[in-house]
Amino acid sequence: MPRLAPFSRASTATRPRPRRAAALLLVALALALGLSGCQHGQPRTFAPRKGDEIVVAGQFFHTGTPIVTWMDPGGYDAYRVERRFVPLAESSWEATRASAPAVRTPNRYGLRQGGLTPAEVERVRGGGWDLPTLQRVVDQFVLHYDVCGISKACFDVLHDQRGLSVHFMLDVDGTIYQTLDLKERAWHATTSNDRSIGIEIANMGAYRATEKHPFARWYGRDAKGTVLTIPPGLGDPAVRTPGFVGRPDRPDAVTGEIQGDSLTQYDLTPQQYEALVKLTAALCAVFPKINCDYPRDASGAVVTRKLPDDVLRNYQGVLGHFHIQANKVDPGPALQWDRVINGARELLGQR
Repeated sequence: MPRLAPFSRASTATRPRPRRAAALLLVALALALGLSGCQHGQPRTFAPRKGDEIVVAGQFFHTGTPIVTWMDPGGYDAYRVERRFVPLAESSWEATRASAPAVRTPNRYGLRQGGLTPAEVERVRGGGWDLPTLQRVVDQFVLHYDVCGISKACFDVLHDQRGLSVHFMLDVDGTIYQTLDLKERAWHATTSNDRSIGIEIANMGAYRATEKHPFARWYGRDAKGTVLTIPPGLGDPAVRTPGFVGRPDRPDAVTGEIQGDSLTQYDLTPQQYEALVKLTAALCAVFPKINCDYPRDASGAVVTRKLPDDVLRNYQGVLGHFHIQANKVDPGPALQWDRVINGARELLGQR
């Protein structure tokens, strides 16, 4: 993987349209006199993006995997007050207050304040984050599963119905959606919100044997094995890969222990793993305090319970939602932690 660096703003000049002679004379005179004042590039030029950039304190960083930001067509914008998935006439904040009581504030995100001095809070609260300050604050990357199955439904539940947010959503085809600049304090992981970046992975979740589960609706069988079957009642799933057929990385459901309970879950798709590996590597490169590792027990295996408060307070790295809250089990027992971390380390040149 090439060294991750801020997006290069190389541009290509565009040919000016014909102008009247008098206008051309005025422009030439202004340039000759140094009145244009533009030192960063020619007006009306275009700096193309490659489509793999994440936004960090207003800067672009390449990841090597498809990223759709809130600024892009088809993106999901957590900055907007309006609800995305209701009729336009019912989407305003006034209408939301009346029909969605769980959404208690127009904003679905807040200001990172943990670790900042009062003077720094005053400096950044208007949006003026610089990268070194953000790098000092952020030291955790939290993995969730969304129990929605697709990112479109995840954004509906988080933003429109619950008034919450997350920085990234990872869809079944490996497309990553960024909904907020990473300078923002997304509402996804309680006590870790100030210091963390969060991602919701499209997956229907993990269940005890005695619990009702949605597997029959979401997973079928064909000649090649287990296949993801998005229920038609969700409408257009908005999966960006044309004709995408999703399959869990392992064909059979996986059973494992989280928070002391035996849970069963279908694995992520191979496309999700590939994207998650690259995003993890990028975040660990951009944020030096995020160690490219997960919480381990004495044997080196992943810890499968909430971390003790003092351990969590000092933990810096990649972790699951269940490491933060005892009442959570995501990202579940099927997640292949070594695949994610070892793959990211390889891209970072740490193996």
